[in-house]
Formats: sequence, structure tokens, C-alpha cells
Amino acid sequence: MAKQQHGLGRGLSALLGEQADQFRKPVGYVNKDVAGAKPAARTSDVLRIPVDMVEANPFQPRSSFDQEALEELAASIRTLGLIQPITVRKVSEGRYQIISGERRFKASRMAGMSMIPAYVRETDDQGMLEMALVENIQRENLDPIETALSYRRLMDECHLTQEVMADRVGKKRASVANMLRLLKLPVKVQHDLKVGLLSVGHAKVILGVEDPEIQQQLCDLTVKDGLSVRELEEEVKKYLRKPRKPASKPDAPELPMEYTRLLSHIGRFFSEDISLKRGASGKGSMTIRFASDEEVNAFLKALEEAGI
Repeated sequence: MAKQQHGLGRGLSALLGEQADQFRKPVGYVNKDVAGAKPAARTSDVLRIPVDMVEANPFQPRSSFDQEALEELAASIRTLGLIQPITVRKVSEGRYQIISGERRFKASRMAGMSMIPAYVRETDDQGMLEMALVENIQRENLDPIETALSYRRLMDECHLTQEVMADRVGKKRASVANMLRLLKLPVKVQHDLKVGLLSVGHAKVILGVEDPEIQQQLCDLTVKDGLSVRELEEEVKKYLRKPRKPASKPDAPELPMEYTRLLSHIGRFFSEDISLKRGASGKGSMTIRFASDEEVNAFLKALEEAGI
């Protein structure tokens, strides 16, 4: 007779029977103070804050939240409560601003919660921005472009070097540098990377080509034909092996009207071409070619009659 198998895979109900329900009571933080009832003793204390007193984080790096995932989280909160408190700062009497946990806050409102558990931190705008960015980078499912933009904001707005920023987010400096390079891609390529049509691996290969137009073409080809990273690498190698056409000379800058008039006046006396070169600074040279002495004499006579 085969030995009966027991294990956690059978589920809590199978192991505990009717007693399972008492282990699934919602987390309500009912023993915590309501915000404003008395000052928090420590910043690690959890307060219950009315949801109407909480406002969104103006520095939130996420540009969108998946609606289906929010609804799933809200359903979980209705059943089990909010397991992990959000983090806020007090901005005025009776008003709090989210530092981290905006997704949990949105789902809690969807679940119909009137109070939300929160840690209250003291910080200024820059500290709030840094905490929000670092928390999102480390814990939320940002797309590659959102991550790269968060890195850039940390560097620009919090005045962090690339090395210090890499330490803040717990990443290697080379990994951070590669992510920042994604922002050099054309907007269309960034869009396809953002929505998941391209992987970061594809983007790194495309960055091996400098011409933005070719980068977009490689992106379109990858999406159209479903190229793997290895297949895309082969396409890039083919492009790099092609002989390059010599760069065409840039068009000469248009001459000012005074120069055009000068050439028109002098040209009446000479049958040969007259060339004039002028640099951006105004320096240049003019070459007059003549077909006979008569043309020179006629030009000289005109100057003398004009008193020049």
C-alpha cells in the first residue's frame, strides 16, 4: 500500500481544516493610533491615516499603473488587509504626501478602506524625491525607460554622481551606465522598449549603431520579424560591413545681399566667371577672370567715372 503523502503543497485548508479561516483574518492595524491623535513616538511607528488626508507623490517616477494588477491587489486587500504599510510625510495639518507605496494606496482605496496604515517620515522635497526614486527602482516593476529616467532624475535633481547613485540603488556602476545609455535611443525605439516590443538586450545591440535612422530601421525589423538578440546582432554586423558612401560636402552658406549685388555689378564688365568665397567670420576672397585687356580697361574707366 502506497504511503500517504503529506506536504505544504496541499494548502492551509487541507492541513488545518475549518481552523484555516482564523489564520486569514484581515490585517487591520486596529491597535495603532489614528494620525493626529498624538505625536508619533518614533518614525518606525505605524499610524492609521484617513485616506482622504493622503495625496499622491508629485515625484512619482511611475507614469502608469496596470489596472488589472491593481484590481488583483485590491481583492487581496479586501480579504487580508494591507500587509505592508505605505510611507508618507506630513506636509501640513491634516495632510500627508506619499513617499512610497502609491500602488498600495490606490489599491486600498479601490478596496474601500477608509484608513490606511503608514509610516510617517520627516523629509524635505529633495529627500522625498530620492527616497521615492530609490524605493521604486528597488521594489517596483518599472519598465527599462522608467528606470533609466529615474536614474537620470536621481543624478540631476539630487546632484548625485553616477557612482554614488549606483551605490544608492544597489547596482553596479556599469549596469547603471548601460541603463542610462537607453535614453540616447530615438523616441520610437524607446517607446517599443517601454511597451515590451524590444528587450534591453535588443536595445544594447541597436546602440552599437550610431545613425538614429538606422537604429529605427533595426528596431522596426526586430519587431516585424521577431528577431532574437543573436539574430539582431547578425543584422548589425551586415550593416557595419557595408561600404560607406563618402559624406557629401555641406552646401555653401548663402551670401549676404550686399555680396550678391557686388557680383552683379562687376559681372557686367567681364565675360568670364567671378568667384567669391566668404567664411562665417566675414573673411574671404574674390577672384576676377577676364578675357581681354578691353574688359579691364572698361572696368577701370567705370571706376574713374564714378570717382572711385
